Amino acid sequence: MRFASLGSGSRGNAWLVDSGSVLVMLDCGFGLRETSMRLQRRGVAADAVSAIVITHEHADHARGAARFAARHGCGVWLTHGCLAMLQATGEAPERVQVLDSHTPFAIGDLEIRPFPVPHDAREPVQYCVTDGHARLGVLTDAGHVTEHMVQCLSGCHALALECNHDLDMLRQGSYPPGLKTRILGPYGHLDNQAAAALLARVDRGRLQHVVAAHLSEENNTPDLARSALAEVLGCAPADIDVADQDQGLDWRDIV
Repeated sequence: MRFASLGSGSRGNAWLVDSGSVLVMLDCGFGLRETSMRLQRRGVAADAVSAIVITHEHADHARGAARFAARHGCGVWLTHGCLAMLQATGEAPERVQVLDSHTPFAIGDLEIRPFPVPHDAREPVQYCVTDGHARLGVLTDAGHVTEHMVQCLSGCHALALECNHDLDMLRQGSYPPGLKTRILGPYGHLDNQAAAALLARVDRGRLQHVVAAHLSEENNTPDLARSALAEVLGCAPADIDVADQDQGLDWRDIV
């Protein structure tokens, strides 16, 4: 199994998980043309995407799902709450599979395990994906860490963890007070140290890849995110990958 990012941040998010026979896109937060361009960058034809699995309805995660699915004939998996919000804005995909936030489901030979997270959306989830051998955990939007999140992300071979902001940079930065309060709140986003604390709590015995994701372009830097996660692992910061907003992350194999 392998995985990649088409881009990660407040301007758009999408991840790819490829088992060899099935290619799933986690979130589709870019427009149709941009998504196709970013797929091409990863050597993937848009028609090769088997399904889209959405975490929540925010535009940077779901804005492109309906048009992409309609153009390329793939189904979309999402929670009841996410579907309701997209229906309310007229952006719901036509072919949907409604998932339960605690129940695993299969797309081809991939098993996808959703888990609920505290975020300011309607029924938001994140996912662990496995082909029966390798396991990837993705967590990009959560205001704080729950025990259930720790349990779900334990034992993964690869982890993509939200490192949205550095606390000092956010507090001293130019964001308006209301936005700072939202980001820092219990349903906002994880900072570097919160992500590191989560990493310290999970079972890391099988871990091969760690990716810092969803970095704020104004309130964080790749070096700060890498350093926070590397300190937990006792490795060099350069050993930590970063999913960039513009370039994403190239394919990583899980062996």
